[in-house]
Amino acid sequence: MTPLVDSHVHLDDARFDVDRNRVLERARDAGLGAMIVPAIAALDWPALADLAARHGDVFPAYGMHPMFLPRHRLTDCDLLDQWLDTHRAVAVGEIGLDYFVEGLDRDRQQVLFGRQLSVAANHRLPVIVHARRAVDAVIAAIRRHPGTRGVVHSFSGSVEQAGQLFKLGFLVGIGGPVTYPRAQRLRRVVAELPVEQLLLESDAPDQPGIVHRGQRNEPSSITETLAELASLRGEHVEQLAAATTENARRLFDLDIPAR
Repeated sequence: MTPLVDSHVHLDDARFDVDRNRVLERARDAGLGAMIVPAIAALDWPALADLAARHGDVFPAYGMHPMFLPRHRLTDCDLLDQWLDTHRAVAVGEIGLDYFVEGLDRDRQQVLFGRQLSVAANHRLPVIVHARRAVDAVIAAIRRHPGTRGVVHSFSGSVEQAGQLFKLGFLVGIGGPVTYPRAQRLRRVVAELPVEQLLLESDAPDQPGIVHRGQRNEPSSITETLAELASLRGEHVEQLAAATTENARRLFDLDIPAR
């Protein structure tokens, strides 16, 4: 099968500290050729850079996650701009807006998101976007930064929102939630989207699929997501694997086999 790409996995998370190398081995055995790891805060960037330097199939993205707003300073945006001058990255991320968690200042989220979109444009990098209960707000912010491209990970919006994003140059990440039969709306949406818009992701160690419900998630689980997605769309697994890998290769400029 075509080497798969996990477009969103937090391999630097402390929950992997006890067996990270074995997790990577299981991912490779499952057919993964690349794993993209988005950072969540400036203090995590050095460790992520070291992880990527030690594993040629781990590709870093640097940014500030909106859920961890208290950990960020506005000056971190300037640090990000400087960091990217000397550290290779495939994207700016994980950035975005979270309107689900109570108590997170939405205005401050918007400022940080906008500044990081500008940093990405400065370095001609795509962005990895978190958009929980905030897809319309994310679309509005992207429109204010024309030319931005990237992926909205763990997409949970509508077909119409996905269409708007696609016209703006954005793909959507699909992971474990699509394997749950009760996720009927999501399953209907992904069945309708153009294959050129789809990326596979695990979001490990979070968002396990139904087979591993309640357990720590791993990047190897995207084979289950791929199978479910192919079934929902009525497509052959290998065909969908090749398409999603090609989408990731183009978006992130990855040096992996083309379709």
